[in-house]
Amino acid sequence: MTARTLPYPLFDADNHLYETKDALTRHLPKRYQGIIQYVEVDGRTKIAIRGQISQYIPNPTFEVVARPGAMEDYFKHGNPEGKSRREIFGKPMKAIDAFREPGPRLALMDELKVDRSLMFPTLTSLVEERLRDDPEAIHAIVHALNQWMHEEWSFNYKDRIFAVPVITLPIVEEAIKELEWVVERGAKAILIRPAPVPGFRGPRSFALPEFDPFWKRVVELGVAVTMHTSDSGYARYTQEWDGSNAEMLPFVTNTFSMVNEWRPVEDALTSLLCHGALHRHPELKVAIIESGAAWLGPLMKRLADTFKKAPEGFGMQNPIDTVKRQIFLSPFYEEGVNDLIDLIGVDQVLFGSDYPHPEGLSQPTTFAQGLEHLTVEDQAKIMGGNLARLLSV
Repeated sequence: MTARTLPYPLFDADNHLYETKDALTRHLPKRYQGIIQYVEVDGRTKIAIRGQISQYIPNPTFEVVARPGAMEDYFKHGNPEGKSRREIFGKPMKAIDAFREPGPRLALMDELKVDRSLMFPTLTSLVEERLRDDPEAIHAIVHALNQWMHEEWSFNYKDRIFAVPVITLPIVEEAIKELEWVVERGAKAILIRPAPVPGFRGPRSFALPEFDPFWKRVVELGVAVTMHTSDSGYARYTQEWDGSNAEMLPFVTNTFSMVNEWRPVEDALTSLLCHGALHRHPELKVAIIESGAAWLGPLMKRLADTFKKAPEGFGMQNPIDTVKRQIFLSPFYEEGVNDLIDLIGVDQVLFGSDYPHPEGLSQPTTFAQGLEHLTVEDQAKIMGGNLARLLSV
């Protein structure tokens, strides 16, 4: 499919890089040597976390990957033939330099007619959950990843590629230190996992007052917060229903998990509202990426009903108004944008292609086809203007 030339700049809120094998270890302190390993299992390379082999990402070297947009038809039309994930993915491809390096990626973006993009890591989504009992190790590995990302991609490559560093929150002082480190090096956005924060005394919400010094610093530094689909640890709830102890396997069919797929991000937003972080920090902006938008309408109805019954639980601030003011959301292409615009307004809607992941679009400009009923001004906001405003770039 040929890329379309659009009458406005395109700023993609959801692009991905594929990490190299040393992304998590190149800068890791010696005392953590061996905590991340690549091992051979039946002729295939797997990643092991603290000696435990993970199947979460089937090919963690990313030397061979599914083709961009391989699942487009699946998401548009479903899977009436009951094909396996492997059949849906089709023939894989060798990872190209543009998936690994910013220079070639910029050339590919020119071909795709993408002016700017947020660039998210891929491999890091497995770290926090598998080390949830060792907060210090999580901080060390995340910092090592951010060092690698800054070294290989930078956090602002020619004002066009904005790599998004990860901030983990178990130790608040360390989180603030990491936040300041990445912002000093040009980060415009940070990535927070939509999940309870692991800690020495167990997990807790990042929206509790304990984390207010972190959120206050985020606002002071003017950096945007993003939340992206990840391993949020909800597999343990599925395990209890399934009667198993398997880790989260995103590419293995589990209909129970699919029905509840967006509970982590739904709970994350609910916590930001019910535990008050968004109310206590009214200038805090959060962009929810690669989580779709179908879950938001039912959640807002429940929030409105709860506010009617217990406004004091929200500090007498209407959570619906807070969502419309402080939350940005990127819908899936197949969902369209009309319902989301009705919920939060066109100024809060972001375009994201998930390129080059198989779940995303093979051609990012395809997203604009679903906006042709809108004015050009509103199209321009969704396809890049809103994100540029959020990041102040």
